Amino acid sequence: MSLHLAILRNQYRDSVALMQLSAALAKLEGITQASAVMATPANLELLTRAGLLADAPDAAPNDLLIALQGDEGAFEAALANARQALDAKGGKGGSGPAALPANSLTMALERQPDSNLALISVPGQYATAEAEKALRAGLNVMLFSDNVSGADERRLKLLATELGRIVMGPDCGTAIIHGVPLAFANVCRQGSIGCVGASGTGLQQVTVLIDRLGEGVSQAIGTGGHDLHASIGGLSMLAGIRALKEDETTRVIVLVSKPPAEDVARAVLDAAISTGKPVVVNFLGADPARLPQHPQLHYASTLQSAAQMAVALVRGQRPADQAPALDAALASGARTLLGAQQRQLRGLYSGGTFCYEATLMLGGALPGLHSNTPTASVPAPDDVWEVRGHSLIDLGDDEFTRGRPHPMIDHRLRNERFIAAAADPAVAVILFDIVLGFGAHESPLEAMRDTLLEVRAMAREAGRTVHLVATVCGTNADPQNYARQWEGFAELGVMLTASNAEAVALARAIVADL
Repeated sequence: MSLHLAILRNQYRDSVALMQLSAALAKLEGITQASAVMATPANLELLTRAGLLADAPDAAPNDLLIALQGDEGAFEAALANARQALDAKGGKGGSGPAALPANSLTMALERQPDSNLALISVPGQYATAEAEKALRAGLNVMLFSDNVSGADERRLKLLATELGRIVMGPDCGTAIIHGVPLAFANVCRQGSIGCVGASGTGLQQVTVLIDRLGEGVSQAIGTGGHDLHASIGGLSMLAGIRALKEDETTRVIVLVSKPPAEDVARAVLDAAISTGKPVVVNFLGADPARLPQHPQLHYASTLQSAAQMAVALVRGQRPADQAPALDAALASGARTLLGAQQRQLRGLYSGGTFCYEATLMLGGALPGLHSNTPTASVPAPDDVWEVRGHSLIDLGDDEFTRGRPHPMIDHRLRNERFIAAAADPAVAVILFDIVLGFGAHESPLEAMRDTLLEVRAMAREAGRTVHLVATVCGTNADPQNYARQWEGFAELGVMLTASNAEAVALARAIVADL
């Protein structure tokens, strides 16, 4: 295997487009690894750590780098494929200047003067300046970019508050605004439940479950994962709550995040009460008894319960925090198929919030559990690349995505981990998520089919059964189609549940007493 590096001058593309391009190039014959990134210092460092870059290239931050590993004869075809894909996405092939993409905020506003939101996905060192330009130009901001300092985040959000606008992010991966899915989001029917969340996959889970329960979403507003830290003060969640208070369509509000700082939680919940609307609160892992009690506030212990409670409220029913449903007979039957050595659970997640919810649910049930989304009772593993015993791993963590596409886009790394888990005679259950929607792989079923068949064959040849337990996060309106994906995974022998919480409950019931 050899390495090849190509530099395409002044070919800026956002990170989602580049992750998709990287995944597409990695599938080409003769290519074992591919990474397409902008040539920022941070990205060059990531490529070096990933073993895809030996020496610093002569490239500027606005240049696009394509790093390939594989057979020498495959590089030329791979680069031709990349240029063709970039030309298509860049809008070439039209007749005249109108076909060219807007290359500045000013140009975009000239073409679309009625715009009120800018989605910004540029390298972190430029993101703050672009977000400030957008705010001062009269736009709300969805800041997909990460690597923005806490000081800059707070400054941007204070400016947005002063101007009566909102900054969703930095590192905001999910939103649905007036029915339009943004970044990694699902196609959900419109309705009267408004959501504000500091978690991308948390928002995805709640919104798709609302859709599948027959209700709809008015808005799903992301805040970025740092918003509820004491240093930021929940400024975006407070802005989101104000927006939903003023939105006549929204009748019920859902809040999703990890437990905020105490003062921030108090401010957020006071704002929620001030809306005069019923509010479902899912602060994952928080003890509701330690939070303010008020008739408008309804505390949910899981993402699934948050969706169920919101649907009950919008229908005029009494909400109840329900434990995830469990098919006890299915779990019992699964246990009988396990060998004497099979005692361990391996969680292989693409969604960080799903992994964290699983960690919370399994922490008291599985001795020695490790997770790279740790809690007070569950420590992080010493080495996320070599885990033993019960473990839950978020493969979307930065440790795994340096120089690689996110696992929602490229399933290769997770597939490798499936094979490694199946080869371990101690593994009884592999727990995982299947995330659909815009930004995700065009068909997780096709991306994982051969691997899951190999897992079952490996276990069968060894005289064992490895149980595959998962949930599909999506809707039938998603490009991948929820029903089609569900049916395909079920045919592969995957034990599917309606939610991540139900998948965790099933996995726990299979292994907890072994």
